[in-house]
Amino acid sequence: MITSFACCTMPDTDGYKDRTHAGRQLARCLRHLTGQPELLVLCLPRGGVPVAFEVARALGAELDVLLVRKLGMPHNEEYAMGAIGSGGVRVLQPGVPGLMGVTQEQVEQVTARELAELDRRNRLYRGGRQPPRLQGRCVILVDDGIATGASMLAAVRVVRGQQVARLVVAAPVGAPATLARLEREADEVVCPLAPPRFHAVGQYYRAFEQTDDEEVQDLLAQAWAGPAARQGNQDNRKERT
Repeated sequence: MITSFACCTMPDTDGYKDRTHAGRQLARCLRHLTGQPELLVLCLPRGGVPVAFEVARALGAELDVLLVRKLGMPHNEEYAMGAIGSGGVRVLQPGVPGLMGVTQEQVEQVTARELAELDRRNRLYRGGRQPPRLQGRCVILVDDGIATGASMLAAVRVVRGQQVARLVVAAPVGAPATLARLEREADEVVCPLAPPRFHAVGQYYRAFEQTDDEEVQDLLAQAWAGPAARQGNQDNRKERT
């Protein structure tokens, strides 16, 4: 396994302007994958979509979405006690149930709620579009940051089950200990910013507003459109920014 934490290293104080800027910086660290046959970038919605859009565009790769959902702690939903992904994949943090008093019943309740949201997003984002073939391909999993890593680990296990040729985990910023754990699961981990005193993904972005469903749908529509339509949408996006 190859780990590339130091690739294009940025000082802790710099961070990123926004997710678009982060995606462009991350793409620089992934240039060695340009030219891989049938290269596929899979984004974790919602925050990972703007980042992955820039990566896929820079590498000339196909872009698609991989749906996973964080399982938030019952009394602190921002802290992940695990995650779920398609195909029945569920990853729980060590000590769950039991951690901070979480019961098995609570785990199942949160799982059921997030499965419903997973299904809603699948219908909203994909419509009738079939998921891409993964077997035999080089796949890059992209999110806007990696904290506990529960969602990314669920994504890794979903993709690993599809017999991919190579699996790369990529994010603009991540917690070093979590990246080290993911190193054992992926063929390569690329993360330009891995501060030793990591606290939260958002602290390394100057603008970190929540990505909404409309933006996700817009970016996926651009990625799935023909070249002419995609160029027009990108020009319009530049004008808005």
